[in-house]
Amino acid sequence: MYAIVEIAGQQFKVAKDQKVFVNRLATEEGKKVDFDNVLLIGDGDNVTVGAPAIDGALVGAKVLRHLKGDKVIVFKKKRRKGYRVKNGHRQALSEIVIESIASSGAKKTSSAKKEETKKAAPKKSTKADDLKKIEGVGPKAMEAMVNAGIDTFAKVAKAKPEKLTEILTEASSRLAHLVTDTWPQQAQLAADGKWDELEKLQDELDGGRK
Repeated sequence: MYAIVEIAGQQFKVAKDQKVFVNRLATEEGKKVDFDNVLLIGDGDNVTVGAPAIDGALVGAKVLRHLKGDKVIVFKKKRRKGYRVKNGHRQALSEIVIESIASSGAKKTSSAKKEETKKAAPKKSTKADDLKKIEGVGPKAMEAMVNAGIDTFAKVAKAKPEKLTEILTEASSRLAHLVTDTWPQQAQLAADGKWDELEKLQDELDGGRK
């Protein structure tokens, strides 16, 4: 039996006992984690395709270790401005082992948890800062943080990157790959109204990463 499942914003074809390197997960080493965004399950000649996900399907895994990938050189240049920046980047990864693939029986908690979070969160949409001004934050990431009560630059500045990653991962597996390391620093500059300094910092970033 095999499955195609979305993990941390990427799709993987997996089978039982297979080891996979995925974008860094918030789960601690040695802990188990489930993924319910299963797009396809194959069992011999029987193939089940989701629309887009298979209702009730679940892939269970265990986090073996956290590590960093090979270094990638990122070179940025602006023509006729004398701007050249060369940075190295090592992607934060997690190694997991697939322990089980179930075509039914997944716990239906994700949607309920999102709805409870939305109901519990104060309605401050009219007062929320435009967190998308932080490089690396898109509409979905902003929505997740606002729903968790982090709706201003000041609150993002006080939050730890690990907490932000946890909020994004709980909101959607599609957001788990986002690197939040520089978000508090960017948010502090925005909260202080230092837009020129923020723009200068963002020129040195790549998708929110240094």
